[in-house]
Amino acid sequence: MVQAILGKKVGMSQIFSEKGEVLPVTLLEVGPCPILQIKTKETDGYTAIQLGFDEKKIKGGKKRKFRRALKPEIGHAKKAETTPKRFVREVPWDGTGDYKLGQVLTAEVLKDIRYVDVVGTSKGRGFAGVVKRYHFAGGPHTHGQHNRERHRGSLGQATHPGRVFKGIRMAGHMGVARVTLQNVKLVTVDAAKNLIAVKGAVPGHNGSYVLVKKALKRA
Repeated sequence: MVQAILGKKVGMSQIFSEKGEVLPVTLLEVGPCPILQIKTKETDGYTAIQLGFDEKKIKGGKKRKFRRALKPEIGHAKKAETTPKRFVREVPWDGTGDYKLGQVLTAEVLKDIRYVDVVGTSKGRGFAGVVKRYHFAGGPHTHGQHNRERHRGSLGQATHPGRVFKGIRMAGHMGVARVTLQNVKLVTVDAAKNLIAVKGAVPGHNGSYVLVKKALKRA
């Protein structure tokens, strides 16, 4: 059975539990997601279901070409008797269940699940220093220190080996990275509105796409 679905982040809110506790939650709009392709061991060597989410413009709209669907995308979606989608991903499938092209999956696929893994893209922070990027402490603020409070300090190498090792933590581009939150509690599922609420924060800005699937490491 497929126990994963695509969606996007709506925003944060709060829910009161039966005990009166305040639970911070993130609302996610999941589905409807039509099946664009079914991959089997006979044809592809593995089993998976390709889902699509959010309509993609075919013509008109903004002038930037990447916002419009290309002919291969249109033809690929036409096989499933649907329209091109902006967010397309493969989700795990164990080969069981009766699925067909064009079938639409909704939040119902998560109704019997208590914990999920949420995969998203973190917010972009631009070019960041080591204090913001890696939580370095910085240099001392006394003893004649001048204008180097937030620098990383020495890289460590001298004549031997005479180079900087790969992977040294330095300033650079921060954010816009794939982030997976594991074992996130699924608080509520509103199948009618295709909305779910998960406990805590989810990476990404409001409106960013996410993949929600059954927790891999939790029964």
